[in-house]
Amino acid sequence: MSHSFHIPVLGLGYSIDTPLKVARYGITSVLSIVDDELVERMRAYHSQNRLIHYTPIGKNEADSRSRRITAYLNFLSECIYQDFKTLKQQNFIEGSDICRYFELLPDTSKLKHGYELMMEYPEGEAKQIFQSVLKNAMRLGSIDVNIMAKVDKMNYVDGEYTGDTHTDALAALRGFAESKLNASVVLSAGMNPKLYSYMEQFADFLPDQNASLKKRIILKVSDFRSALIQAKFLAKKGLWVSEFRIESGLNCGGHAFATEGYLLGPILEEFKTKRRDMYQELFEMYQVAIEQKGIQIEKEPQQKITVQGGIGTAAEHHFLLQHYQLDATGWGSPFLLVPEVTNVDADTLAQLTGATEKDFYLSDASPLGIRFNNFRNSTVEQQRTERIEKGRPGSPCTKKYLCNNTEFTEQAICTASREYQHLKIKSLQTAGLTAEEYEKKFKEVTGKICLCEGLCSSTYLKYDMLKPKENKAVAICPGPNLAYFSDLYAFDEMVGHIYGKVNLLEQVERPHVFIKELNLYIDYLQEDIKQQLQHFSDKKIKQLNGFKLQLTEGINYYKKLFSEMADQASDEFMQLYEQLASSKNKLDALIVG
Repeated sequence: MSHSFHIPVLGLGYSIDTPLKVARYGITSVLSIVDDELVERMRAYHSQNRLIHYTPIGKNEADSRSRRITAYLNFLSECIYQDFKTLKQQNFIEGSDICRYFELLPDTSKLKHGYELMMEYPEGEAKQIFQSVLKNAMRLGSIDVNIMAKVDKMNYVDGEYTGDTHTDALAALRGFAESKLNASVVLSAGMNPKLYSYMEQFADFLPDQNASLKKRIILKVSDFRSALIQAKFLAKKGLWVSEFRIESGLNCGGHAFATEGYLLGPILEEFKTKRRDMYQELFEMYQVAIEQKGIQIEKEPQQKITVQGGIGTAAEHHFLLQHYQLDATGWGSPFLLVPEVTNVDADTLAQLTGATEKDFYLSDASPLGIRFNNFRNSTVEQQRTERIEKGRPGSPCTKKYLCNNTEFTEQAICTASREYQHLKIKSLQTAGLTAEEYEKKFKEVTGKICLCEGLCSSTYLKYDMLKPKENKAVAICPGPNLAYFSDLYAFDEMVGHIYGKVNLLEQVERPHVFIKELNLYIDYLQEDIKQQLQHFSDKKIKQLNGFKLQLTEGINYYKKLFSEMADQASDEFMQLYEQLASSKNKLDALIVG
């Protein structure tokens, strides 16, 4: 890998065409394939911009969801290949795209060292040969996709169920599997056995004799145990996990899957110490399964471990890679402030650059019932409160990707929808609740926002693609780390920041990535205790005490780690130690039960 970072999926639309912008420079990024309507409109938009013939795939055509996804991914692949080919044909002239490719590389890259040496060569045959060698070593970044495994709505046509292979997640997977891409699918948001089993049907997920895979599986996980359970399930089916992508449970963007108090440092330590044993256990299962399919491999397959969530400095990036022997880190939210790379409309960018820590918060806004990192100043939040004030809470629900509630209807509807909220509020009004209880429940019901439209609208606004009467309210879900970045940045600046060539946070007070996550977990525990004050059960007391104990053990781990990683007389160590002591005092003050 030339680069030691990737750009994770950002909402629905924020990274929908990021590969078009970064893949030719060797940088891997991830796009969401949840919304096939967005995917189709982006193919139409970029086809028109590039003067490429576009044949639409209508929503009501057979298997339209998977076909739209396949068509868009093939389109991206072809465009990026052409862009890369054009880039490689350029001369090595200062300011050219081919020079930019090499200059973006980290200073530790052998390829970059070769480039710098070549640029010092005198003109002549030797320099031309050197340039050919460098060009042959250039690699595209991967066009990876993300599927939220449990966002798997059943679909109906004229009241008839379209079948198990046409549920949302399986159709999206098929769209990826049948594309030309040599890439990875990131499976997030928990385990879906039906989806995982379906992958067996596609030859691209199976290895050649060199153990190479055209389509690879990345599991996004928040702890070792769940990673191993999922990977074993897949290995027994002859499906290899090529990467475990560890994400902080709370210090991340989008949906937050909090652990039971297990902190990122101890989780990474567990992966580090158990990595080889896990590999051997999985490989033995995998080998048996593929041999039953008549496949023999001569090499052991690769398996990477990466981390993402709240990383903000070159020092953190370097430390995580070195200390935990990781293959890469993920940088997501900071790239929202890089207009060259992601799709954020001008008004939202202005709000983000002026935001402070309090503007980023963990909410209950997601219709999936999973905690969701939200932004207070988003226009979708303004629209939500305006609708409540007008006596019409909820959204029209035109896309229906997150329909998962059958409390009042035979077919699932979305808890952010006007239909659901009307029915739920009506039932609350006859439930005999006190005024205080009713107000609490009302806020819970009306707190949900439409993510299907909100996470796309910024892209439509940026590209001037909004249709008449289409909702322009923007939902955006950065991680808390974005509070420390308060400007718009060039692509080269952000990459330079990651590798320590520049420091975009030079004058900014910001806690270490581990301390920030610890404090988020303490706040999370404090809120949970507060919610239970009236009705602590023995089971809940046990769970909360277990949570608190894990945090205490995490603090002890960090004390030892920080004393090893920094000179104990240094300002850096004293600052880390003081921050840790402050966090411990706050945790110790929390009384459970």
